[in-house]
Amino acid sequence: MDKMEITRREVLTGLAVGLAAVTAPPLATPTRAASPDEPMLNADMRNPVDKYPKPPFKEQFQPWPGLAGKMDPKPDHGESSYKGSGRLAGRKALITGGDSGIGRAAAIAYAREGADVAIVYFPTEEPDAHEVIDLIRKEGRTAVAIPGDLRDRAFCQQLVEKAVDGLGGLDILVNNAGRQQSKESILDITDEDFDATMKTNIYAPFYIIKAALPHLKPGSVIIGTTSEQAYDPSPDLYDYAQTKAATMNYVKSLAKQLGKKGIRVVGVAPGPVWTPLQISGGATMEKVKTFGEQTAFGRPGQPAELASIFVQLADNNGSFTIGNIYGSGGGTGQP
Repeated sequence: MDKMEITRREVLTGLAVGLAAVTAPPLATPTRAASPDEPMLNADMRNPVDKYPKPPFKEQFQPWPGLAGKMDPKPDHGESSYKGSGRLAGRKALITGGDSGIGRAAAIAYAREGADVAIVYFPTEEPDAHEVIDLIRKEGRTAVAIPGDLRDRAFCQQLVEKAVDGLGGLDILVNNAGRQQSKESILDITDEDFDATMKTNIYAPFYIIKAALPHLKPGSVIIGTTSEQAYDPSPDLYDYAQTKAATMNYVKSLAKQLGKKGIRVVGVAPGPVWTPLQISGGATMEKVKTFGEQTAFGRPGQPAELASIFVQLADNNGSFTIGNIYGSGGGTGQP
């Protein structure tokens, strides 16, 4: 009997020691010694001031809509850095402008979080789109490429059907594609220019949302990409800034309309982000050279820095977020 008690005690003691060893937090092992004036940084942390390129940038111009692959420096969309954790497993996403810029960052992140993704892009953006399709498929996810012109009403309606057929459904819609052309004066904006901007930035989301709604079930989400221009418009972006204010408003209005159906509508308002939008007529060459210097970090944002925002807004764990605009402006604009 005594011997049995001792054996139990020894076993219990051994289990306690083993559990303590398993559950105890590992000791931090710094990768390098810090100077007395420098705080120790986790291996995964980087100073945001020096994380990405700063101006001055080279003068560079491409015909609209431009290619990310030809930019100098090339934007970071999270190709190497974004790590997924299954937050969107089994979801079906449609992203306009998913070939480059913020849309590309969202597409990569969604695929690495377990979603199947369809991207819409202008036909001349095929080289960028091909890279994104390959990245999505490397994650073992379904990728659907849909080239076309968002200024065409019929295409806007057809692209939804192509996405639904290719993905087997739809529950995330990201209206991200945008047209931005810098003009010093309202007198320099032709009727054709104005019409193209309105059709791309306002009409296309209207047509796409109408076509998508019959496919969206409770738990689905619509995300609109607005801009700091909605809050603090630049004088040379008269028409573009209007469309971003309209985007902010449709997010808030549609959220109230669809909330009772369990469909969330939210928005993202980026500040200056390094994308083809800037070097294909969206900014003057002088602004391109100094792009982003007015931010708190003295540099533009990179698309990769917004990827996790689009994931959070699409994730059903963030289900109380509806009708809200998520700002990411580097200290500029609002909110």
